[in-house]
Amino acid sequence: MDISSQSEQTGRVVSLEGEHALIQVLGGGCGRCHEPGGCGGQQLTQMFCSTPRQYRVRNLPGARPGDLVTVVLPAGVLSRHATLGYGLPLLGLLLGALLGQLLASNGGALGGAGLGLLLAWGAVRYRSRQLTGNSRNEPYIGRIKS
Repeated sequence: MDISSQSEQTGRVVSLEGEHALIQVLGGGCGRCHEPGGCGGQQLTQMFCSTPRQYRVRNLPGARPGDLVTVVLPAGVLSRHATLGYGLPLLGLLLGALLGQLLASNGGALGGAGLGLLLAWGAVRYRSRQLTGNSRNEPYIGRIKS
């Protein structure tokens, strides 16, 4: 599976909020959960989520409450956000520890790791605020199913 390709999920429109719709996602995972060789990730996520998950998405085709729709996450969004949320903090932690080790031995490595993680956390917050509200990064209703 290409991680940069767009992702689609089926959902039902619960309510409308201006140009957006509140969607209750039906199912989850990659769609192969019940097939031989599937990961079974849907069952794992359902263990930790007792209430149905609802998401606010752009309502381009004008769906109405009760409509069954296809929700689309644009290509590359998932991988960019995963890199931002996981990769940058890990990089900050490791680079901070390395720099601290070079400057002040083992104690410096611990302090440097903490400082690197803190700086990376600040960078993630800053970048996340820049990405918020950018319609290229938002999920949207691709089509209304009949």
